[in-house]
Amino acid sequence: MVDITKRTLLGALPVMAAIGAAGIKTEPAASAPRSAAPSRLRKVALEEHFMLPEFVDYFSVNKQTVTPELYAKAIPALSDFGDRRIALMDQNGIDYIVLSLSGPGVQAEPNTAKAIRLALMANDTLAGEIGKRPTRYGGFAHLAMQDPGFAANELERCMRDLKFQGAMINGQTNGIYLDDRRYDIFWERVAALKAPIYLHPANPVDRPAMYADHPEVWGPTWSWAVETCTHALRLIFSGTFDRYPDAQLILGHMGETLPIQLWRLDSRYAVSNKNYSIQKKPSDYARSNIKITTSGVCSDAALRCALDAIGPESVMFSIDYPFESTPIASQWISTANISDEERARVSHGNADRILRLI
Repeated sequence: MVDITKRTLLGALPVMAAIGAAGIKTEPAASAPRSAAPSRLRKVALEEHFMLPEFVDYFSVNKQTVTPELYAKAIPALSDFGDRRIALMDQNGIDYIVLSLSGPGVQAEPNTAKAIRLALMANDTLAGEIGKRPTRYGGFAHLAMQDPGFAANELERCMRDLKFQGAMINGQTNGIYLDDRRYDIFWERVAALKAPIYLHPANPVDRPAMYADHPEVWGPTWSWAVETCTHALRLIFSGTFDRYPDAQLILGHMGETLPIQLWRLDSRYAVSNKNYSIQKKPSDYARSNIKITTSGVCSDAALRCALDAIGPESVMFSIDYPFESTPIASQWISTANISDEERARVSHGNADRILRLI
């Protein structure tokens, strides 16, 4: 099985367990005065996970990096679609969430036929849960990327018949990244459907020597950001977005370090060795084809960087339930040092438009 783990299990589950007592640290004020939060701010979150019994074995790779006590807390929270989850949303002013199966899911399944069968089941089950609370829940499709043609067809079914908002993909599949030309059939359908694809962190197929003897930098602290941002750059540098300019990618965790790198990417790409030619600067694709969410990064400084680098129309609020604290994330976006116009865009406006919620 591919060694894929979930980003914030290493450190955030203690926060989840003690959620009522969690403190909120404020950051130094920026040069602009802090705006008062609106009295009632609509909040949409779109990296919010769930679990089904059939997928617990795939998820169990997370046991390698957390204590049994912490692992045991995740499954009950992920498995609840009802009162527990809704109560937490209501207590913290979260109006609507887009649900996604917690990885690695079927991307870790070596048997393609089984992966397809389980993906279909997961999407149908999620659609049933959304149908019980359609004003509170949306969904991202779970796809068996082992078969690009199936993935394209299932994405279309989920978008058109199940009314999902897009799909979530957990990194590479069997060592194949999404810039591989065998995925052209998938990206063609993504562009035609205007279906946002949320690229979620996962481990690479190998473990580079630079992580040896430092388990703290393997996974959510650092290596997942490196892996996921690199995956996004492969899509940019391979010309995927030239071939499919309407394709839209979503990166969580404040863009997986991408926003801060844009100037240097443009500068160094101009003098780099290349296998492919692209039509624009790397930063142009980041601004036209990539959206980001705030999941797992409740930082004013990081948010300001993202808004300025990617654009205020491309940043969306998210929590990363249950691996991050809903109270902390909700309170932070209500009081972050941004303008009221930016706050409205980030908390719901951009998601409403990009995911076509309203």
